Parts: sequence; C-alpha cells; structure tokens
Amino acid sequence: SIAEVKVLDVQKRRIPNKHYVYIIKVSWSNGATEVIYRRYSKFFDLQMQMLDKFPMEGGQKDPKQRIIPFLPGKILFRRSHVRDVAVKRLIPIDEYCKALIQLPPYISQCEEVLQFFE
Repeated sequence: SIAEVKVLDVQKRRIPNKHYVYIIKVSWSNGATEVIYRRYSKFFDLQMQMLDKFPMEGGQKDPKQRIIPFLPGKILFRRSHVRDVAVKRLIPIDEYCKALIQLPPYISQCEEVLQFFE
C-alpha cells in the first residue's frame, strides 16, 4: 500500500507538445520509493473514476457524506500563464494526494489509486 505521497515540483515538457507534469515522490509500505510524473489531466481522470466508483463517498447523494477530497478545478488561462497555474496548483495537488491516501483502505488502496501512483 501507499505510505506517503509528496508533490515535489512541476516540470515543463516539450514532447509530444508543451505541457507541465507534477513530480511526485511515492513511498510504499514495503519501503520502496519512486518518483513519478503526472499531468494535471491525469489527476482529473482519476477524480472522475473515483466519483463514478464511489458515489456515496463522492457526496452525490448527500454532500455532507463526501470524504473524497476536492481536486483544484480546471482553469482557463492565457498561454503565458501556464507555468503560473501549474505552480499555483502545486500545494492543492499535494494536499489532494495526501488526503486521498488517508481515506479508508477500500478507497485509498483501490486499483485506480494504486495504478495512478505506480
């Protein structure tokens, strides 16, 4: 299982086109540590999967019952502001990851979460 997640930084990539990835350090319960790279859109995809799979925990029936953390929303921005947006999201993305792995094991260790952090 995942022991700890820390979003370290944001990095610009140029292939296949210009985009930013979050550099994430993942520590596993067996002592292994890996650094993975994820685009914001992948967090968004994960969030959609989680809300589909766990409608109760996502607060679809009763918002008070929501335990799945909120992901910082998509932001529309001008080209020159892409890095600013990526950097601004760094802390909220880090908080999102930390909150996600603190959830009950049936969520925090579900296939989608484990695959995302592999």
